[in-house]
Amino acid sequence: MTTQATTAPQRMDALLDSLRSTRDRLAAGGGQQRIDKQHEQGKLTARERIDLVTDEGSFEEFGIFAQHRGEHFGMRGREVPADGVVTGAATVGGRLVHLASQDFTVMGGAAGEVHSLKVAEVMERSLKTGSPFVFINDSGGARVQEGIDALSGYGKVFHGNVMLSGVVPQVSIICGPCAGGAAYSPALTDFIIQTRKAQMFITGPQVIKQVTGEQITAEQLGGADAHMIHSGVAHFIAENDEEALDLCRRLLSLLPSNNLEDPPEVPSDGNVEPDPTLADIVPVDSKQAYDVRDVILRVVDSADFLEVQAAYATNIVVGFARVLGRSVGVVANQPAVLSGVLDINASDKASRFIRFCNAFNIPLVTFVDCPGFLPGVDQEYGGIIRHGAKMLFAYSATTVPKIQIILRKSYGGAHLAMGSKDLAADRVFAWPTAEIAVMGAEGAVEIVFRKEIAEAASPTRRAELIEQYRSTFCSPYVAAGHRQVDDIIEPEFTRQRLAQALEYLRSKRDLRPPKKHGLIPL
Repeated sequence: MTTQATTAPQRMDALLDSLRSTRDRLAAGGGQQRIDKQHEQGKLTARERIDLVTDEGSFEEFGIFAQHRGEHFGMRGREVPADGVVTGAATVGGRLVHLASQDFTVMGGAAGEVHSLKVAEVMERSLKTGSPFVFINDSGGARVQEGIDALSGYGKVFHGNVMLSGVVPQVSIICGPCAGGAAYSPALTDFIIQTRKAQMFITGPQVIKQVTGEQITAEQLGGADAHMIHSGVAHFIAENDEEALDLCRRLLSLLPSNNLEDPPEVPSDGNVEPDPTLADIVPVDSKQAYDVRDVILRVVDSADFLEVQAAYATNIVVGFARVLGRSVGVVANQPAVLSGVLDINASDKASRFIRFCNAFNIPLVTFVDCPGFLPGVDQEYGGIIRHGAKMLFAYSATTVPKIQIILRKSYGGAHLAMGSKDLAADRVFAWPTAEIAVMGAEGAVEIVFRKEIAEAASPTRRAELIEQYRSTFCSPYVAAGHRQVDDIIEPEFTRQRLAQALEYLRSKRDLRPPKKHGLIPL
């Protein structure tokens, strides 16, 4: 009896020691040497990234003991800690999130079958609990030693992305390489944050050189600037991992956990005092440029505006802010770029953002100063008709509160595409500087009074006709008289009227006819 009594605790101690040492070894990933190399490259490890983005001590890991099933090309019996990806649940700002973080210290973060199954499983848990999913990417691509099984794993991740779409917010953080098929998972998520150390591409520089003869560096092809300025794939650029993770926390704080909840509200001082400086920002002369962000910053809480895709399609501005503590999505023409016209890229950028806000119950505030759609052969051949139609579709299908504020120009089809009353805007306010018409007065008189102008051959007469057309059709009072504008407001009271409208629209209901879904133009 004495021997048994002393042996059992000793056996348990040994088992616990074995468990702890195994767990510590697996948590160390590829080992200290590879961790040091990761740090030398200015990158954090998979677990360090999770620790930074989540609340302290809240992370619960799933599958640290997961093992691959590879049998070929040196994989048999090879230990691959956590199969190269750390997955689990945690809180961010006190709210539940699910995460996956690829471990580049383990086989370069290559995604094998079990690796991807772990990611797909944590996505399913995200769906079950109605919590956001964050995927931190740092991988050399598919694990070629596993062949078709690795490819199958990717497919399950892609399917998971689609199942989560519109149900919970999905954020991808690209902290290292993300090449080949792996790049499609971030593309299926809602937001991509890319660091300066990261590159994304489907085919790398070497393959491109072999196939097309073009020579380009990895940074030029898939770096942060390439995807922010040219492709529009990235939504945010971060200088390093720390900034990317901080951006993720900030973004999540503005979003609801799922499509059945409203965005979180934060305490507000309730300040809606008039701001006289607003009247000085927008020039009365419709040909003068200004930065619409100066208007946005004075209307939202604490001049705090998180702009999305800030360097892509810069003729339109989209992003998140708060009004009296409540999250809103902002869409605004940018007169400082191309006079604020709508083109193919601006239409795509805005329509996708509008649909995201609608999916996650975020009210939309639209600031309008737009002379129309961009003319040109390239735009027509590129499909401006179908791309512009996306905005008409997006605003029309939107059921969240929609408030339109017309600052200055609102002409032609662009007037409608920017969320007009005819597309079911709930409130339309116009500043006294607003011009609402089929087209600008200068262009209109060339059509309506072309013969008279030619016969008179007088600049004075042309100017008189322009003023006559402007006062007859372009004045905001005309639009208000036809009930296309709810009220003409003084600029300094914009925040006050916006806050009041948002409060009164809290109980807005969906009155659309029942159907599975509409078909957005491609």
